[in-house]
Amino acid sequence: PGADDNATGVAVLLELARAFATKPPKSPLRLVAFDLEEYGLLGSADYATYLKQNQQPLRLMLSLEMLGYCAPRSGSLRDRSPHSQNYPAGLKYFYPNRGDFIALIGNLSTIPDLIHLSRHIRKVGTPCEWLPVPNRGKLLPQTRLSDHSPFWDQGYRALMVTDTAFLRNPHYHQKSDTIETLDLDFLTGVCRGLINGIESI
Repeated sequence: PGADDNATGVAVLLELARAFATKPPKSPLRLVAFDLEEYGLLGSADYATYLKQNQQPLRLMLSLEMLGYCAPRSGSLRDRSPHSQNYPAGLKYFYPNRGDFIALIGNLSTIPDLIHLSRHIRKVGTPCEWLPVPNRGKLLPQTRLSDHSPFWDQGYRALMVTDTAFLRNPHYHQKSDTIETLDLDFLTGVCRGLINGIESI
């Protein structure tokens, strides 16, 4: 069914379009939906190549990945299940073990944007973690699995917004990926934080 992957990303894209139609941000904004991500990132790779070949400037590319899954609550109504978040090797020592946050993953040139957007997301009450990766993510291939990576390869500033997909969500690429498994309050917080952050980029 694809509720988290990737109806959540499309829903936030449409909400960004609605919000910025009446109040455009400071910087020019393009809202683009790419096709064929699952088949080698073909749509985003073609677009990134087109921009580079035509010397089009790009302040920042945001890839809206899966955005709506949080680990189930355990015991206390506030607490998420411990050990519900997985990581690529080595990262578990630096990040929470509860899958209750949205992640921002960018190349090194996006560090100011990672800080800026994470602050706006946290201000609306949604936990947020961020990770800058060197060398276009070559040492952490799990960070290259979405439409931002062709932009890294072309030398653009790009970051992915994600609930970490298969590192958290057991319904990834399953028939059980339905709206009932999503945390819509969490998704709303992500969306509100992004709108607030993009407004001031």
